[in-house]
Amino acid sequence: MKHTENRVSDIQIAYIGGGSRGWAWGLMSDLAVEPSLSGTIKLYDIDHEAAYKNQVIGNKLTAKETSVGKWTYEAVDSLKEALTGADFVIISILPGTLEEMKSDVHTPETYGIYQSVGDTVGPGGFVRALRTIPMFEEIGSAIKNYSPKAWVINYTNPMTICVRTLYETFPDIKAFGCCHEVFGTQKLLIEMLGEEKGIKNIKREDIKVNVLGINHFTWLTKATYKDLNLMPIYKEFVSKYHKTGYLKAQDDNWLNNYFTSGNRVKFDLFDKYSSIAAAGDRHLAEFMPPWYLVSPETANDWHFTLTPVSWRIKNRQELIEKSNRLYEGQEEMELKETGEDGVKQIKALLGLSDLITNVNLPNTGQIPNLPLGAVVETNALFTAGQLHPVQAGPLPSNILPLINRHVANQENLIKAYREKDRQGLINTFRNDPLINLSPKDSLSLFETMTDNTKSYLPDWILK
Repeated sequence: MKHTENRVSDIQIAYIGGGSRGWAWGLMSDLAVEPSLSGTIKLYDIDHEAAYKNQVIGNKLTAKETSVGKWTYEAVDSLKEALTGADFVIISILPGTLEEMKSDVHTPETYGIYQSVGDTVGPGGFVRALRTIPMFEEIGSAIKNYSPKAWVINYTNPMTICVRTLYETFPDIKAFGCCHEVFGTQKLLIEMLGEEKGIKNIKREDIKVNVLGINHFTWLTKATYKDLNLMPIYKEFVSKYHKTGYLKAQDDNWLNNYFTSGNRVKFDLFDKYSSIAAAGDRHLAEFMPPWYLVSPETANDWHFTLTPVSWRIKNRQELIEKSNRLYEGQEEMELKETGEDGVKQIKALLGLSDLITNVNLPNTGQIPNLPLGAVVETNALFTAGQLHPVQAGPLPSNILPLINRHVANQENLIKAYREKDRQGLINTFRNDPLINLSPKDSLSLFETMTDNTKSYLPDWILK
């Protein structure tokens, strides 16, 4: 890399999952509007054709006169080629295919278990994790061999399992996981201030929050805007909208958008636990007993919907068609900031700025009443060549048991996998709050789901 005043050039980024038609395009756009960075991005994907199309799309974008960040995109054939010489590694992969995800999400429905996402916890998140661990062991080993000093940014779910596996595989890795769910809650607090206090034109970064928990099950114990304590205002806001839900006027109705909700789950959890649940309702619902997921109708009563994998398959086809249009020049990529923090994190680590934002890291005491080493989500300070988790304090005693159960499951899942302990995996599977089944039925579900994804699993897991 070459450092000059307020600018760093010749940065080398390895993008694992470089054929992505979502995160990759967003990163391209964020880099194109950032004038202080430039360099080369090597795109690696098991679907080389998709990575090559992104090479063409990225180079077209950077050639625009309006692109102030200049990057060269190159599709490569191997992890070694992507990682060698990398300063940063970005991981954004789909563990398996949507056919496996169809089983993750919909097979449990035959046992009356419904999932709104199915990629983090619940039976779907568990089986997805079984596919993910060996992939991240391979990635972690490759980083150790070819780019051991690189900063590693993970966007793949299940986030906690991914980051934990990287550290188990390569303890000296400099990896962290990024998720935008907290950002959505900050934006909700901005809407609240506009409605309740008439305060307008607030940026998300102006809402200061204390973040603690685990990915997709994060909580805010403090929230302020300037010198204004937002917690009592939020309490009034929840009281006002607990039953009806709340949506911005410009939002799609939750019935017409799988990724929108009326925030009723979030409000209900505040009403019960007195802290702000800081993820989307679709994720939060899956961490709890099936209060909100008894049936699709129950989810609708709580103003969110279950995301069917058939929609994801249809959406994937639409993105493939868009990729072809961008590749062939029939459509141009829109140049805009996505609101993600990835490029800001890179700038801070390169010494161009400081940044505090929420990330997933092994617990070194930032949440003192959760196990050391477990991956937790808190704020962290990014500064030149360093990343320091912010001390978030202990989880409130009424929330701690909810999170401890999932932390134990995540730790036990990885332990059982590494020790090739099939019974340990089955016991952990049964301990998920959504899996309220008899031992016989839970074993049957485990065996059916693992058989449906057997091409990604070692033989010792299978019946």
